[in-house]
Amino acid sequence: MLDTFKTISLSHKTAPLQVRELIALNEDEAKRLMLRLRDFFGLTDLLVISTCNRTEVYYAFDQDLNADIARLLLIEKGLTDTDNYLPYFQFFSSHDEAVRHLFEVCVGLHSQVVGDMQIPNQVKQSYQWSADLDMAGPFLHRLMHTIFFTNKRVAQETPFRDGAASVSYAAVELIDELIGENQNPNILVIGLGEIGTDVCKNLEARSGGTRNQTNITLCNRTQAKAEALASQYGFRVADFADLTDEIRRAHVIISSVQRDEPLITPALLQDMNVLTFKYFIDLSVPRSVDAAVEQIPGMLVYNIDHIRNRADEALNQRLAAIPKVEAIITQAVAEFGDWSKEMVVSPTINKLKNALEQIRRDEIARHLKHLTPDESEKVDKITKGIMQKIIKLPVLQLKAACKRGEAETLIDVLNDLFDLEKHSVEDPKHLY
Repeated sequence: MLDTFKTISLSHKTAPLQVRELIALNEDEAKRLMLRLRDFFGLTDLLVISTCNRTEVYYAFDQDLNADIARLLLIEKGLTDTDNYLPYFQFFSSHDEAVRHLFEVCVGLHSQVVGDMQIPNQVKQSYQWSADLDMAGPFLHRLMHTIFFTNKRVAQETPFRDGAASVSYAAVELIDELIGENQNPNILVIGLGEIGTDVCKNLEARSGGTRNQTNITLCNRTQAKAEALASQYGFRVADFADLTDEIRRAHVIISSVQRDEPLITPALLQDMNVLTFKYFIDLSVPRSVDAAVEQIPGMLVYNIDHIRNRADEALNQRLAAIPKVEAIITQAVAEFGDWSKEMVVSPTINKLKNALEQIRRDEIARHLKHLTPDESEKVDKITKGIMQKIIKLPVLQLKAACKRGEAETLIDVLNDLFDLEKHSVEDPKHLY
């Protein structure tokens, strides 16, 4: 498995949204692609990640299949003119580069919003798909668990995940500050362009993916879009003609409507009696909530500048943490590299252990008839201890040789000395 890991990547850095939408995979499509790749190429360690910002395929194989996999992915999505789409892909044919890229993607270094907190969960979901299809071998299992541990270190040891670095996420975070994290306010989202759609995604993440969230209502001039998003996240839909009633019902109103004049004005709200507070979060430019609304008792308005200042502060904090994050990744990649190199010598260690164990058993068998049960048990225990001490030094030397890139020579010597080729590889749990 050494030096065989590769990947293809199509992301917001290489492709516009309209292309990413064409190539994005849902769970069924991702699993179907994985089965195709297994049947076509015999791949075993395989990971497919697909989010709104990226679609990537990671695999372990001796040959470089990057172009073939990209073409197969495109054909699976019904895009037969593959040559027109291949330039949007980035190919990583180097093992070390592919491993490093996966680490960086998983911690959020390559996210559209740096440090995106959703990406680790999305990658875990992709890893679960691999496990479901029995397409995660020892290499991928170890790699993913190393990455998850690294991600935890990044969260605990750096401010890389602190604050809300996007306008839409900052707006959702503000709700928790205004209402309280454990509260369930009625939230009205008006306008479902790019920002409004992103607000919906973050509201869904805020709730932990809970379905049937009827406290969140979507209102859009094009109702079909509202209905599609509501179906995806389990939200409620309101008719745009009922906007005034929906504002009266809501505790928090998030507006990202694009128009020349404010949509929400004092005149629109004049008949409303507010017993506590009603919060308006205006993400529109020009503003869709008239500033004069705040003159109405109980009405509080937060505009795009307020939200953007919060996001910019968090983003700058995350950017400043990148060198520390990269240092943590470098250490983790190096440690994983040492382990993956040791995979090369594990069959030899197993064979050596089995060869010596066979010698031990043969010699004990010759003398068992002269020993009592207690004596046999003591001899077995003593000889096992001797075997453990004998094998310890060759194992350490093989591991050290791996790090120096000299393992093949030592493997050949051990094979010749003990005629290891005639021994099978067994009992790996006792190796390390």
